[in-house]
Amino acid sequence: MGKALIIVDVQNDFCEGGSLAVGGGAGVAAGITRLLAAEPDRWDHVVATKDYHVDPGAHFGDPPDFVDSWPRHCVVGTPGSEFHPDLATDRVEAIFHKGEHAAAYSGFEGHTDSGECLVDWLRRHGVDTVELVGIATDHCVRATALDATEEGFHTTVLLDLTAGVAPDTTDVALRSMDGAGVNLRGKPVIRAA
Repeated sequence: MGKALIIVDVQNDFCEGGSLAVGGGAGVAAGITRLLAAEPDRWDHVVATKDYHVDPGAHFGDPPDFVDSWPRHCVVGTPGSEFHPDLATDRVEAIFHKGEHAAAYSGFEGHTDSGECLVDWLRRHGVDTVELVGIATDHCVRATALDATEEGFHTTVLLDLTAGVAPDTTDVALRSMDGAGVNLRGKPVIRAA
């Protein structure tokens, strides 16, 4: 069976200068690029997820409550929805878009342009083990890791290559992932954006 790297939402709007910036996001992008270059044979497959909003309804708030509603971010067709320029994407085999018309945190809610969902893509490619990196530790990384475990994948989060929004929510996310059997390695980046 095979191993895949899932790069979660390393997009401009989630990095410094973006509309929903997470401190350390740009460093995470660069760190993932360095890891891909240093260990090219570590994974059989590399995929990525994108927050990809058309009209997600109450997911955008004015004003946002930063719990269930957020500032406008990752709107389809805007620079904020694009991958951060420090993230090398030449190894990415498939991109899974999520959240077009509703809130979506897990990459397993996403699909390719042809409509294939992440779980089907991974199974079709013989993947049984996944490693996750990306943004944000306490939201989309957590949700994707929990769903990966629920779907039966051996799941590891490389925390050094994730960035969390806030210490409290990141601690809750770490406990949640650990309790679900996700293997956690390293320590997430948490700093003011």
